[in-house]
Formats: sequence, C-alpha cells, structure tokens
Amino acid sequence: MTNPPGTAKANAAEAGLQVPDPTQPQAPVVVVGAGLGGLAVALHMAQHLPVVVLAKRGLHESATAWAQGGIVGVLGSDDSIDSHVRDTQDAGAGIVDEHTARFIAEHSAAAVRWLVEAGVPFSEDADGPLGLHLTREGGHAVRRIAHAADATGKAIHDTLLQRALEHPNITLRERWMAVDLITSRHLRRRGTRDETPADGPPRCFGVYALDMDSGRVETLPATAVVLATGGVGKVYRYTSNPDTATGDGIAMAWRAGCRVGNMEFIQFHPTCLYHPQERSFLITEALRGEGAHLTLPDGTRFMAAHDERMELAPRDIVARAIDFEMKKHGLDHVWLDARPIVAEKGEAFVKEHFPTIHARCLKLGIDIVRQPIPVVPAAHYTCGGVVTDLEGRTDLPGLFAVGETTYTGLHGANRLASNSLLECVVLGRTCALRIMAEAAPSPGPLPPWDESQVEDADEQVVIAHNWDELRLLMWNYVGIVRTTKRLERALHRIKLLRQETLEYYAHFRVNRDLLELRNLVMCAELIVRSALRRHESRGLHYSRDFPHTLPVSFPTVLTRRARSQDVND
Repeated sequence: MTNPPGTAKANAAEAGLQVPDPTQPQAPVVVVGAGLGGLAVALHMAQHLPVVVLAKRGLHESATAWAQGGIVGVLGSDDSIDSHVRDTQDAGAGIVDEHTARFIAEHSAAAVRWLVEAGVPFSEDADGPLGLHLTREGGHAVRRIAHAADATGKAIHDTLLQRALEHPNITLRERWMAVDLITSRHLRRRGTRDETPADGPPRCFGVYALDMDSGRVETLPATAVVLATGGVGKVYRYTSNPDTATGDGIAMAWRAGCRVGNMEFIQFHPTCLYHPQERSFLITEALRGEGAHLTLPDGTRFMAAHDERMELAPRDIVARAIDFEMKKHGLDHVWLDARPIVAEKGEAFVKEHFPTIHARCLKLGIDIVRQPIPVVPAAHYTCGGVVTDLEGRTDLPGLFAVGETTYTGLHGANRLASNSLLECVVLGRTCALRIMAEAAPSPGPLPPWDESQVEDADEQVVIAHNWDELRLLMWNYVGIVRTTKRLERALHRIKLLRQETLEYYAHFRVNRDLLELRNLVMCAELIVRSALRRHESRGLHYSRDFPHTLPVSFPTVLTRRARSQDVND
C-alpha cells in the first residue's frame, strides 16, 4: 500500500520525534480493537513498526461502522475553533477539559483532510469547504459535520480497513479476544526464565488473547499494547451498540491498576428505532438537525416544554425529555416525524441524505417520508473510561488507549455529537507518534496462560442468567434517571454477580461469553461506584436526590492499585 496521507514518518518529523530503527527486531505493537481508533493508530504506525490488530468478532463488526452522523471539522468560514470548544463545553455541562477540547478542535480540519485523502467517500457539495456537504447536529452552533449520507462510520471504517488489509506490516486477526494484559505482576507471580522485567518498574509486556476458533489462549508479547475496544453499552438491556461493546479494555486496564474517570456518564441516544425486529438500530441525530420533530401519538410536539433549543438540545436533555413524556403518558415510545423535512426540502432530499434509515425502515413497513418513526432512548456512548493523556498514555507504561475506551476530558458530562470519531482520528495519530518515540524494552520470555487448575464447563446457564440479570438491573436502577437508593441496591446485587462470575472464571476454561460477562460486571460496578460519588445532577448523570449545581465541578476518578492476588479477578 502506498503511504497514506500524514504518514508516521512525516508526522514524527513534524513533531520532532525519533522513529525506531525498523531494521532492529522488535515485538509488534498489539492493538486490541479494529474500529476507527485502532485502525488510525495502526495506519499511522505501520510504516515503522509491525502491528497486530485483534478483532473480537468479524473485522466489520465495530461500533465505528454503526456510526451514522459524521465527524466534526472546523472548516467553514462561519465557524471557528472557539465556537467548537464552546459547544463542546456546553454539551459537557461544565467539566470538559478545555485544553483537550481545544487541542482536538485545532486538529479537526487536518483529521477530516486525512480521511478525504485516504479515500473516504464523504457527501459532496461543490460550494462547501473541501467540496464537502456539512450538516448540523444537536448542540452545534453551525454546520460543521462532514458525513457520508447517513452511514459515515461505515464509509470511514470500510476505507481504513481496506488500507490496513493491504498493508504488509499490519496483521489483522478475526475472532481473537484479549483476556488480560500481561504485566509485571504476572511475571512475578508465575515466573519466567528471565526475571529482570519483573524486577523493574510496573509495565505492560503484552496480552493474553483467546483464539476463539481453536479455543486456546495465546501469549502475545508486545512493544506496546493499545486498547481500542470501544464502550460498554451492552451492560444495558437496550442499546444502540453492537454486541462487541462489553467494556473489555476498561475492565482490563482497571484490573492492571489504571485509573478510570467519569464512568457515571453513560450517554443514552434519544432516538433508537422501536421495533421488535430491530432492537439496536439508531436513528441519527442529523435527522433532527435537518428539521424532524419529536411528537406524542396525537402529533403534539413536546420539546419546547423541556428546552428552548427543542429538538436540537444536547442528547441528555432530549433523552430525559422523551423518558419523561413516555412515563407521563404511559407510552412505549414517542414519534420522530421527518415529514417537516419533506415539506421544506422534498422527498428526494430525505432519501438522498438518509438512504440507510429510509431503506431499513421501509423494509420494516415504515415509510419515513410519509409517516413518523417510533423511537425510544437507548444506551449509546460511554463518556468515561481509562484515564489517558493526549498521546494515549495510561498509568501503566507500555499500555495505551484510544477512543471510547478512554477518558481524555473531551466529553465531560455529555458528548457533543460527532466529536467521538474526531477524537479517534486525532488521538490515534498522537498515540502512534508517542509509541514510536519511546524506546520500549524487549518483553523477553513471558509466562504462558495457565489452565492447570481449570476444566471444561459442564453448563453455561450461570453465564446466561447473570448476563440477563445484570443488563436488566442496570436498565432499571442505573438508567436515564437515578436515585441513591436504586444505586445502592444495584451495587449490592452487582457484588454478588461479580463473586459468582469470578468463581466460575476460576474453575472453568474461558470462552467469549464468560470473558464478556466478567468485564461487564466489573464495568457495571465502576459505573455505579462513580455515580454514588457524584452528589449532584449533571449532564448524563441525573439523580432525583440531587439538584443541578453551579457550572464548576470536577471529574470522578477512581483509583485502584493492582495487587498480585488480583491477577485472576
């Protein structure tokens, strides 16, 4: 493959960093996750370091491919860095890190250009910046969203995935799931032929990974490990996320001793299609950005009673408004009506700009140009995660993280629409530069996965039961509207579920379902513990017990020191 625009070598020279000598043998960089964040890191780095990318399921099954709206680019003459930062801060309800928001906004135009030059087929407008059609979504002051109709994530992911498949220095492995990070404490506990790495400062040396086709857990040494596993939407009963969103990276980093931040802020997308045959299909916010109305069954619009911005209010406000109206009127769903767009811009506009939604709904018997769409809120985005800096560094040397797995300070108490794809591209590049600049020690011989104390499971009912109970518990007790009493009850039951899951994990050979349940239970506990620490209603954390407070507040950061006895927890 020819070098993509903004290659690692050029970027490193621009940043004044040294690139490792490619002639020296070196363990690969292992990227856990094949979404936008992971692919961005891999493509920026692969000219100089070998990269192995692990995809838990198929290569196309990532949250990136499900993203409909678009990616922010400060491109238009009516836009500015300051305007984007203000919108990000407003959506984040007072706890956005301004330095992070400004850094990412300043690099937004370059990020979009990199994708354009990489071949992403964005929707075009001859009169638009870079020849792109820009749309507007809730919380944005102007049109600044570059998009590929209503399937932007798929267009970006397909393009970068093809580049990665063509690159001789990138190995992509389907149906490989990371089990745990290999750190100094694993070496101390299990022993190696060379004890030197274990005697030094704590570090990540690689990852244990399950090859789901063979059923074997392999030891993968790594120059660096990058967690790009996405969020934790599957901890809730209703979610717009793919089945891969089980919080794997967050749970692994926490077990390794890294801090996590702002886990109480789970974004519920206001408009997920309500239909028995489609439980995870998202209706993009861009539909409201173009003029669609939210209504009750009789056609009455209700958003004016909740926010002066009406349908263009930030997602947390719209989601709570829908939740309130559903409970007030005893509804299973509300309606999203695109007919006002048709009246203003015509049927052709709706079909051209929202072809995926139009086709999917039409297949289910809903013609969106002639009838409203039934919608409900659903868990959508994890605004917190592993604490990192703007180069993807975690608390553990050798371990990096990018994308929805992380907490960088960008999203605050709520994510501004279309900032997430931007964060992946911008910080994917800086993460790659940092890994190349660090002289990582050779991991040396690493201990193999130890299955000497386990046996084949005789039944899977414990996993299935605990999975279902956890997701329903989180939906009912830790959802859009919370109370302290509900959170305390949830925490009590989560502790019991965690104990049952860990006992099962300790005695039986691992499989994907068990590993995902283990990670979801851990992330559920982190969400609840974080929520109990926030004695206010702010952004996505709305508690009936606490009022909204003044704009100044602080992130919620949980700290845990890794202990040797926690290797298998």
